[in-house]
Amino acid sequence: MSNKRSIKLILIILFLGAMVGTVMGELLGYVLPEGVVKQFFLQSAEFSLGGLLGAENEAVSLDLGVFALILGLRIKLNFASLIGLATAYYFLRYFR
Repeated sequence: MSNKRSIKLILIILFLGAMVGTVMGELLGYVLPEGVVKQFFLQSAEFSLGGLLGAENEAVSLDLGVFALILGLRIKLNFASLIGLATAYYFLRYFR
């Protein structure tokens, strides 16, 4: 019997780990007082695929009158989301 996991399941679990980490980092940022620690948890790096074809930080849109198609992808990573990714990876390794 094979214990292989599908790549879809691995990506979904890592994505959920990053999402939970980002939310926890944002909540922690609201609780912490102003200072270096708050800046550390709230500072993030954003990657956007919408800016590749259109204006910077905007989604690519196609307006046909009857309907509009809007495409874009923005990834926001902060320190807490990296902790969430590491935790999700740990659970993937631990629960085989």
